[in-house]
Amino acid sequence: MPMPFMNVVRRHLFYPLWAWKNGHGRLQFLKQYSALQFSGREELESRQLKMLKEMLSHAYRNCPYYRKVFAEAGFEPADLRDFSDMRRLPLLSKQQIQENRDALVADGFYKESLIKFKTGGSTGTSLEVLCNGEGLEKGVGVALMCFGWAGWKIGEPMGRVWGNPPIPSNWKENIRDRLVEPIIWLDTMSLNDAAADSFARAWERQGPTLLHGHAHSLFMLAEHLARKGIRHIKPKGIVSTSMMLVPSERVFIEEVFGTKVTNLYGCEEVGLIACECEKHEGMHLNILNLFVEFIRDDGSPADQEEEGDIVVTSLVNFGMPIIRYRIEDRGIPASEPCSCGRGFPLMKEMTGRVADFLMKADGTLVAGISLIERTLTKIPGIRQMQIVQESLDGLVVNVVANQCYTGDSEAALLNELKGVFGLEAKVRINIVSTIKQERSGKYRFSICRINQHSQPLGLSRAPI
Repeated sequence: MPMPFMNVVRRHLFYPLWAWKNGHGRLQFLKQYSALQFSGREELESRQLKMLKEMLSHAYRNCPYYRKVFAEAGFEPADLRDFSDMRRLPLLSKQQIQENRDALVADGFYKESLIKFKTGGSTGTSLEVLCNGEGLEKGVGVALMCFGWAGWKIGEPMGRVWGNPPIPSNWKENIRDRLVEPIIWLDTMSLNDAAADSFARAWERQGPTLLHGHAHSLFMLAEHLARKGIRHIKPKGIVSTSMMLVPSERVFIEEVFGTKVTNLYGCEEVGLIACECEKHEGMHLNILNLFVEFIRDDGSPADQEEEGDIVVTSLVNFGMPIIRYRIEDRGIPASEPCSCGRGFPLMKEMTGRVADFLMKADGTLVAGISLIERTLTKIPGIRQMQIVQESLDGLVVNVVANQCYTGDSEAALLNELKGVFGLEAKVRINIVSTIKQERSGKYRFSICRINQHSQPLGLSRAPI
């Protein structure tokens, strides 16, 4: 069956049937959000304020944590008149989520019925967040809309440059991967010439229309293809995420692949936060599902065109309300609207995620962001970590431990790293109270201090 025809069959038959069979509401939400996107700012913000009031009332009634926090702040949901009243509530930190997870789960929701997200986060901090099914589906609906801005349509194959690709564990997952959501993967946990060449061959066979991946991993793939003269990978669009998209790397990626890069920003805790549209004039804030603030160090609101800490409130996660969550990323709100006509406000840029690639003894590169993510979600007791590679066989791991950290945790961490870098790797684990940020305010969760320029696929390190 020709690929374009198969894409249409997936879009109009297989994907809707699969979503219906699994009780997914994502297509309904996609339709709703697509209709709303060109509404005026005033209409969208009125909707957002109504949802915010509903979330605060729900959290106050049903979450022990928020009843206590609201009382201490002298705040009741009825006090919310406009968005500025949110500043009366304290921020929610990663540590507070870690320490109060059960008290954050709303009455009427069983933890076992909620969807679990374990993440290493953008700052190398282990975190587990729960979400109700409808909240998750609303997040997927927004993501599908934004991928459409990049030129992709449901049913079309996708190429992903990502760490730890999922392996189908049963026949249902195999059917989904083949008939519903076909994806080819380039695993950033083992990035070398052979893997990149295999990805290019798979692309030629399956014809994906979208390339999606970590920003710097996309750049490294582009370098490899340019060096080897591989020119057939020409997607309709590229979606870059998880790390800062540096302007010079963006230009190079677009030159190699012959299409524009769509910059997307989000996190596991609250989903998609902001995304560029086809105009690429900034990142549209997801005010359909979130309330996003930019604040100064003293807690006051940042002005337009002024960098501030990003603080997010979910308007859709009723299972575990996330209110005024400080993500530990920074961004700059834009002063001008986008010329596309959508009613979403813009973030000019996100200014905070940094990770180096690490290197195995054979020259294969390992994406720091993927390794940290996998390690933190597998091993209990690690609150935050940073990996520093001093030599090909020498790693220093700085760990901020919590009360669950034991000798077994340390053994599991050693085994994990030796499994990646080889049994001969020398790994030193330091238990520390904090991991310092750079003078720029950015937190580097993986640092490589060896020269990668001589390696075939490692022509450049992640920018600082």
